[in-house]
Amino acid sequence: MSDLIVKAAVKDALSDNNVSADFYDVLNEEVAELLDDAAERAEANDRKTVQPRDL
Repeated sequence: MSDLIVKAAVKDALSDNNVSADFYDVLNEEVAELLDDAAERAEANDRKTVQPRDL
């Protein structure tokens, strides 16, 4: 699976906290699942364009 997140951006967003190395892998999996669900919802509504409402 390709990386869907930018580790440096996540680290910057959580600058007040330490981030464990395995956090990025789990976050990447969550984002992939979110995107898959959004794509399925768009397809279920006969659209090829994923829109904010699909989240």
